[in-house]
Amino acid sequence: MPGLQNWRIESARGICRLTLDMPGRSHNVLSSAVIAELDTALDEIEAAAPAALLVTSAKARGFIAGADVGEFSAIDNAQQAAAHVAAAHKVFGRLQALSPPSVALINGHCLGGGLELALACDYRVACDSPSIRIGLPEVKLGIHPGFGGVARLIETIGVLPAMEAMLSGRRLSPAAAGRLGLIDFAVPMRQLERTAHYVVESKTPPRRRRIAASQKILNRALLPAPMRRVAAGVLRKKISARVNPHHYPAPYRLIDLWRQHGGSRADLLKAEQESVAQLITTPTARNLARVFFLREALGKSGDHGGDAESFEHVHVIGAGVMGGDIAAWCTLRGLTVTLHDRDLGALAAANRRAADCFKGKLKSRRRVQRALDRFRPDPAGHGARRADVIIEAIAEDADAKIAVFAELQKIARPDALLATNTSSIPLETLGAALSPEENWPQAQRDGAHPGYESLIAPNRLVGLHFFNPVAKMQLVEIVSAPETRADVARRAAAFARRIGRLPVAVKSGPGFLVNRILTPYLLEAVELLGEGVAAARIDRAATDFGMLMGPVAIADTVGLDICLRVAQNLVGGHNGAVPEMLRRQVEKGRLGKKSGRGFYRWSAGRPRKGAAGIHTRVPPGVQDRLILRCLNEAVACLHEGVVEHPDSLDAALIFGAGFAPFRGGPLHYIAEQGRETLLSKLTALEAQHGARFKPSEGWRSG
Repeated sequence: MPGLQNWRIESARGICRLTLDMPGRSHNVLSSAVIAELDTALDEIEAAAPAALLVTSAKARGFIAGADVGEFSAIDNAQQAAAHVAAAHKVFGRLQALSPPSVALINGHCLGGGLELALACDYRVACDSPSIRIGLPEVKLGIHPGFGGVARLIETIGVLPAMEAMLSGRRLSPAAAGRLGLIDFAVPMRQLERTAHYVVESKTPPRRRRIAASQKILNRALLPAPMRRVAAGVLRKKISARVNPHHYPAPYRLIDLWRQHGGSRADLLKAEQESVAQLITTPTARNLARVFFLREALGKSGDHGGDAESFEHVHVIGAGVMGGDIAAWCTLRGLTVTLHDRDLGALAAANRRAADCFKGKLKSRRRVQRALDRFRPDPAGHGARRADVIIEAIAEDADAKIAVFAELQKIARPDALLATNTSSIPLETLGAALSPEENWPQAQRDGAHPGYESLIAPNRLVGLHFFNPVAKMQLVEIVSAPETRADVARRAAAFARRIGRLPVAVKSGPGFLVNRILTPYLLEAVELLGEGVAAARIDRAATDFGMLMGPVAIADTVGLDICLRVAQNLVGGHNGAVPEMLRRQVEKGRLGKKSGRGFYRWSAGRPRKGAAGIHTRVPPGVQDRLILRCLNEAVACLHEGVVEHPDSLDAALIFGAGFAPFRGGPLHYIAEQGRETLLSKLTALEAQHGARFKPSEGWRSG
């Protein structure tokens, strides 16, 4: 059709195919231009009156990834937002009202506005690939579905399942979406087209008209306003256990939206538009959109680092919690992994944890078995000779790590990526193991291994610093020493992307980036504990600020022994000594979660906070003491060039340390609050508590 830049209309044997293909982009989004062109395309489709309409995507990487977040971020006021949302409502309403049956052929990710468009179709047929995700994750952007998705999802799968899906923002596999009733069929890609034709030819009623009988009864029961009030109260209580309404208002706005207007479809659709238009321009939504783009930027940072598909075999040295979990995660991402440790008990424990992880993530018995076949305990360490990537993940002991690399240089392939998972030891220290020629086998010194000298030198070593727990923490620091080759660092970033992690490039130095910033924050929490402030109160001060986890809980989770070692590595060049209370806990064997007791007692993987902290007096300024030590170190790291760009630092702290996402990162928060305002607070704390609060030079020079 003339004038369409993003859509193609094709017809054959009475079937109309409407294909979205945004030029110059690897994936489709619902921009205002795409929505306006869809309106125009529907004019032609209505005039042609086909027997059926198939809505498809030409992108190999997905159906529609969602609304155009960039456009949302550029909206200045609620009036502009309302106009944009109203246009989408109008067009999606037209799509749903078409006389011919419509089928969304979901060949890849179908998220947010993309799923809302698919819900406006009569049927949804998805490719049954475990890598595809389907869902309405708008709450993670500080809004809720706004293109009619609230009403249509409720009609399709029922009130309570729909509310749970929207409030959690969960992204489902096609199989899980099928079980929920969100899609009609999940089939192999080769059968996608045939299934779509079968659906329209069989004239099966659309899912919203064949919702489960139990859900129909529940929907009717929840129509009266009094019943909606009761159910909304239950939903609010459930969501309040994990979401602060002052930080993230969207889930609560969604519950209120249904409570007030769920008795009328028309009212619900209208109120949905008004509500999301107001949310789009809130500071929370703007900052979460910023976080979205920070994530996108990190995700792209490893895309140019070589052929990620060349990584097939990973060899991990050290079967402790970190090493075992790194090995399990790499296996989950489709790689063959050998896990080396001379301690057979450690290997057995890592194998059990990996099996539990595979069962929880993969569901299918066949897929679990395939993963177990790729996860290979290797007590003799033979896998190091064949591996594409070797990751050292033993205890945080420089001498022990140096011994590992001294041995590796004798057996590793010249083209293998050689990495350490150290959390604080500078690469220069470990690289010493790779430099002395007298340590090389005679054959290598004589040149029998061409190119060995240039590849085995310290410029080959790179840091791949994962965070605990590996399966949840998205960040991986790519640590480079001055001599690390640029192509090695780029290849390490490509590997991080290959295993679905976000790489951030940082300069080698004690603590690197995240741990260096996090350590003063954790140590200040220990200082407060020593002053008699209860752990639960300290953590509450941090989570009230918006941190995803309090500092005491973080320290216990990471392990107090690890915190102590990292702190000792950092003390030399930074303000403040290691608190004696931390040393005593480690000496007593109270290491935190892994030992069952640290600053908290732990049970079933959770800290037992009890009521003790609730009634303990909290000295004024606890939150400032915690947060300003974190901010001060962030300013220092940027000033010293530990990371090149402020956005990279903000992203690293959000994805690697749980810094309050709705605040947009520590440096962004400083800019929003005003540097002088925060600097004056920091100066006052220095006068009160000493040199550990001395402002970094970066406050004045930045």
